[in-house]
Amino acid sequence: FLFLAFYLVLIYSVHTGYPFPTAPPVDPFAKIRVDDCGKTKGCFRYGKPGCNAETCDYFLSYRRIGADVEFELSADTDGWVAVGFSSDKKMGGDDVMACVHDDNGRVRIQHFYNVGQWAKEIQRNPARDEEGVFENNRVTCRFKRPVYVPREETIVDLHLSWYYLFAWGPAIQGSITRHDIDSPPVSERVVSIYKYEDIFMPSAAYQTFSSPFCLLLIVALTFYLLMGTP
Repeated sequence: FLFLAFYLVLIYSVHTGYPFPTAPPVDPFAKIRVDDCGKTKGCFRYGKPGCNAETCDYFLSYRRIGADVEFELSADTDGWVAVGFSSDKKMGGDDVMACVHDDNGRVRIQHFYNVGQWAKEIQRNPARDEEGVFENNRVTCRFKRPVYVPREETIVDLHLSWYYLFAWGPAIQGSITRHDIDSPPVSERVVSIYKYEDIFMPSAAYQTFSSPFCLLLIVALTFYLLMGTP
C-alpha cells in the first residue's frame, strides 16, 4: 500500500510539475569570535602570541547562556580536541568533553572520564546543541552543557571552580588516541564560569626566552658584550 501511494504521488508530481519538498539547508558553522574574549566570554589560547581560534595550537572559550554553559573548542589536529574539568592539575578522575573527527568526516561530541591515564567513554553525555566541523586541518566544535547536574562522579557541577585541562591529538577510526604533547597545558588556577578572562599561554616554541633564568642570561650576555673583554 505504501509503495502504491508513493507511486501515485510520483506520477502526480511528474504530470503536474509540482516539486518534491527538499530538506532545509544546513547552516554553516559560525566562526568563533575572539573579539568577545574577556568581555562576554572567557577564552584560553595556547600557541603563538596573538593567535586566534583559527591559528592557535589550542583554543577554548566558555560563556553562560541561561542554565547552560556554551563551550567552543578548536585545535590544530585532524583527530580530536578536548577540555577536562579537574580538582587538581593532574590527569585522573576528570570529567572530559571531547570533539572527535570520525572517518565519515563528522565531528561528534563525546563524554569521557579519565581513569588514571586512560580516557573511558561515558554513555551519559551532558552535551546538547552540538555542532562541529573539520576544516583546514583543524577540529572545531561548539556545544552546551548544564551548569548544574545531579551529583555524579563522572559529571561535575560547573558552578564550582575547576582546573581546566587542555588536550588534543590524533584519532583512529573515530577513537581518540594519546594526546599530541607529553605535557598538555593546564589552567594556572581554577576557572570560574562567572568570570570572563582572555588568557594566553605560549606554546613550547615561544617559551624559550620567557623564563626568568633565560632573561637573566640574556641580561648577563648583553652586559658582557657591552663592557667588552680586557
